[in-house]
Amino acid sequence: QVQLVESGGGLVQPGGSLRLSCAASGRTFSSYHMGWFRQAPGKEREFVAAISWKGAYTNYADSVKGRFTISRDNAKNTVYLQMNSLKPDDTAVYYCAASNRPGDYGPPSRYAYNYWGQGTQVTVSS
Repeated sequence: QVQLVESGGGLVQPGGSLRLSCAASGRTFSSYHMGWFRQAPGKEREFVAAISWKGAYTNYADSVKGRFTISRDNAKNTVYLQMNSLKPDDTAVYYCAASNRPGDYGPPSRYAYNYWGQGTQVTVSS
């Protein structure tokens, strides 16, 4: 069992930055791939970024490549999402998730994730 708690969301102006954190409980955090997803009102939950269980591999949605960076600190049981050059289209509830699916990369499909946090709101607006 893994429990996930996101933090760091808020209101930011276009072009600004935010760093989201996701703290995980449990001693097996380092055995899970971790992902970030987001869901805007009226839209489906979509993949943002993922990082492999050791942090060796990352993958990103095309819409955030070059602007967002995912990282993890297994000693602190925490995964991060650094978001730069934010746009109004980035407005959404952001969720972190944990997956024990085999493979080198964190999976981009939300159906591959076993555990989810409660989400944190990110609003990009002037």
